[in-house]
Amino acid sequence: MGYLVGVTALWAFSFSLIGVYLAGQVDSYFAVLVRVTLAMLVFLPFLRPSLLRGKQRLALMALGAIQLGVMYTFFYHSFLLLAVPEVLLFTIFTPVYIALLDDLMFKRFTPIYLVTAVLAVIGAGVIRYDGVDSGFWLGFLVVQGANLCFAIGQVGYRRLASGLPPTLAWHNVFGWFFIGAMLVALPAFLLFGNNSALPATSLQWGVLAWLGLVASGVGYFAWNQGATKVDAGTLAIMNNALVPAGLVVNLVIWNRDAELDKLLLGAAIMGASLWLNHWWLQRRKVAAAAS
Repeated sequence: MGYLVGVTALWAFSFSLIGVYLAGQVDSYFAVLVRVTLAMLVFLPFLRPSLLRGKQRLALMALGAIQLGVMYTFFYHSFLLLAVPEVLLFTIFTPVYIALLDDLMFKRFTPIYLVTAVLAVIGAGVIRYDGVDSGFWLGFLVVQGANLCFAIGQVGYRRLASGLPPTLAWHNVFGWFFIGAMLVALPAFLLFGNNSALPATSLQWGVLAWLGLVASGVGYFAWNQGATKVDAGTLAIMNNALVPAGLVVNLVIWNRDAELDKLLLGAAIMGASLWLNHWWLQRRKVAAAAS
């Protein structure tokens, strides 16, 4: 849980950096390429190919390609179809996908995970909802593609980790994740990138360096590690914890407008979903101990 909370705080701060210094100024595909490249360079010196078999390396690369490469391609394209509030609103369905995919991959059905995930969606929706315009269905589907890719990456990582030795040094294999993401990010920039919208200031380059080395490099490693240490319900809920965290950072540092009543109500709903999930887990442990 500590991993997920820490990365949520990290990404909340990074989200504001993107909005203030990069959005509308630096080509999105180039920003993704730089982030993935720098994150890959962080882990390449630690890479030990012998620790994973060929199929395992390919699986980790595929997860990186989906969770990072394809997800970002969908996500950034959605801004061409939707207004920013609509994009933000439609990202809140990720917890539901995680709850369903985790049960599917681990061949079970846990209704409480779906209930708590839906509560997390409702909480995030209360915070983010700002109305939608007509003719948004294509954009909605594109954002759902991004959500689904992010969910597949997380649940797939949990599934892969469950079949590997618990003593595996993940920092010695995680480079494969970013290599997979690079196989998507580089062609995406070559096909869709805008060479006339590259960083123009040292501040923009500095923000990109932070996002690549820390937010992407450290962030995705820690987030995926955290995903293997919690139950699916907690993971699903934490996917929407970035909503109130991001708004708080924006409000405190940049004094951006935020509807505090909606923020508090939405955060309370998500907090209730976490409490419900924790209560159910404790109840299941007590029942298992008594049997």
